[in-house]
Amino acid sequence: MMFRRARSVAIAFLAVASLAAGLLPAMRASADGMGYAVVPTEVIYPGDVISSGQLELVEVTNPNLVGDYAKAIKDVTGLVSKRTLLAGRTISVSSLREPFAVTRGANVRLVMNVGAMTITAAGTPLDDGAVGDMVRARNMDSGIIVSGTVLENGTIRVVAK
Repeated sequence: MMFRRARSVAIAFLAVASLAAGLLPAMRASADGMGYAVVPTEVIYPGDVISSGQLELVEVTNPNLVGDYAKAIKDVTGLVSKRTLLAGRTISVSSLREPFAVTRGANVRLVMNVGAMTITAAGTPLDDGAVGDMVRARNMDSGIIVSGTVLENGTIRVVAK
C-alpha cells in the first residue's frame, strides 16, 4: 500500500515539475507532430536578405496549419524574400530564394573550358542569377550572347553550343 502511494506521489511530482519547466507543451507538440515554425519579428520586404535577428521560433498550435512553412531559423537565414513577409506570420519556403551571385549589367568573368584549354573573357550578365542558375551574358569584346552556369565566385562557366 505504501509503495503505490509513493509511486503516485512521485508521478504527480514529476508532472508538476515538468509543467513548471515548460516541458509538457513541448512534449505535447512533438507528440502531436505540430512542432515549430519560423516567423519574422518585423516586416521583411521583397529583396531583403533575411538575418537571424529578424526571426523567432514559435510553437505551432494550429492543427490546420499545413504547407511548406519554414521550421528552423537556420533554413531561412541568408535567403532573400521574394514577397513581403509580415511579422508573426509563418514564412512559406516558396517565398524565399538564394541571393544572386551575379546581377544584370554588372561586370563578370566568362570562362569556357575546351579540353585542356581555358578561355576567359569579360562579360555582362543579361539576367540575375544565383549559384547554379543558367544565365545569358554578353561578351564585352565580341558582343556575342552566350549562355552559362553561375559559379560560387561570381564567374559564369560558358557552355558550348
